[in-house]
Amino acid sequence: METLFITHSSCHRHEMHAWHPESPARLDAINDRLVASGLADFLQHIPAREAQESDLLRVHTEAHVHYLRDNAPQEGYFNVDTEETCMNPHTWQAALHAAGAGLEAVDRILAGHAKNAFCAVRPPGHHAEPSRASGFCFFNNLAIAVRYAQQRYGIKRIAIVDFDVHHGNGTEAVFANDNSIMMCSFFQYPLFPNSGVDHPAANMHNSPVPAYTKAEKIRELVEREWLPALDAFKPELVFISAGFDAHREDDMGQLDLVEKDYVWLTEKVKEIAASYSDGRIISMLEGGYALSALGRSAEAHIRALAGL
Repeated sequence: METLFITHSSCHRHEMHAWHPESPARLDAINDRLVASGLADFLQHIPAREAQESDLLRVHTEAHVHYLRDNAPQEGYFNVDTEETCMNPHTWQAALHAAGAGLEAVDRILAGHAKNAFCAVRPPGHHAEPSRASGFCFFNNLAIAVRYAQQRYGIKRIAIVDFDVHHGNGTEAVFANDNSIMMCSFFQYPLFPNSGVDHPAANMHNSPVPAYTKAEKIRELVEREWLPALDAFKPELVFISAGFDAHREDDMGQLDLVEKDYVWLTEKVKEIAASYSDGRIISMLEGGYALSALGRSAEAHIRALAGL
């Protein structure tokens, strides 16, 4: 059964200035690696659908949704918080399709069309809070898909694994103290957004690590902290916030992961999903800004999802 690869051309048209690291070239880097390696031929390519306002409102406030919609520029840029999180004329459609990719993945996986999916979308989502865009993120794509899976399909226990170098503050803001959700994440601290360390909710298994932490130490904490918690939780569906900026070549952080570490992480998540979730995993692109490292890491992650 093939792994789904879900994306949309509108995600390539969103950009936030020529100098910005969260650029359309990120999707090119992933696509180029998939084609060059031959992995693209083994994936089921699906276009993302457009999320509707009702989908966004499962997570975000009406005021936030309407603020972004009403300020989408006809030309140039609109700074949502700073120049680093801004909209161009294509951002609104890109954000709707980025959120819609997760919805498409939920429908197809829960219908049995595939065991897992990778959503190659941008803008990313895990810094977007219910009422605020932040950190290159406008809507929390993963959180929207999680709430959809719960409300549309009655999934009772969902695990979220976030291995981005930055703490997924937006996702935590949505799900803190929600006992139907367990979120496991490691992240460099201190580093933007400088959150996730002060008395996290019981359902948040946060593992902050200092700069220059070696991959072996991260593997140890996953074995020690995450896996027993996930085993006890027994998730019916697993989501991954797949940020690749913890790679040693990525200047956004100072961690030490390489491709083999993303394979190891993916395989550990697959073991949990095989035990409790009928193998069902939905992975959504978050960070990763060193283009070569991003392409190689995403390829390794997708190859591990596909079992190839």
